[in-house]
Amino acid sequence: MDNAEKRHAIGSWLSGPRSAAEDMGVDFGYRGERLGLPETGPGSVAPIGRRIGALVIDWLLCQLIAYGLIAGGDSRMVGLWTMVVFFVMTVLLVGTLGFTPGKRIMRIRVISETGARLGFFAALARSVLLCLLIPAVVFDRDTRGLHDRVARAVEVRF
Repeated sequence: MDNAEKRHAIGSWLSGPRSAAEDMGVDFGYRGERLGLPETGPGSVAPIGRRIGALVIDWLLCQLIAYGLIAGGDSRMVGLWTMVVFFVMTVLLVGTLGFTPGKRIMRIRVISETGARLGFFAALARSVLLCLLIPAVVFDRDTRGLHDRVARAVEVRF
C-alpha cells in the first residue's frame, strides 16, 4: 500500500461514515427532505446554531426569573428553580404558541411533523426529554433530537 492509499484510508475514517457512504453513491438529501420541508427559507429545518442560541436565551431568561423572583437571592436554589421555570415556560409556550422567547428572537418555531401546532401532551413529553439533556444531543440526519422525534415535532424557520 503506497502513501496515497494510506492517506485515503485514513481520510475516509476521519471524515466519518456519512462521507464514506456518500463516496459510495448514497444520496442523503438535504435536512428535512424526508419530512417534506423545503431546503431553505421559511418552513425549512432550523439550523443547529439558531437552536442553540434560542436555548441559551431561554435559559438565561429563566435564570434571571429564578434568581430575581423565586429563589430570593439564595444562590443554592437558583439552578433548581431555573430548571423548573424553563420546564414550565417550554411546556406552556411551545404547547400554545409554538415558540419560546428565545425561539422567537432566533425566528424559529416548533411544529408537528404534519405542520400543525404541537399539542399539549407532545409539548409536555418534548420538554421532559429536553430537560434530561441527553435526548436533545442525540439527533438524526434531519438534525432532530430524540426529544423532537418522540414528540413527532420539528423546529423550523419562520
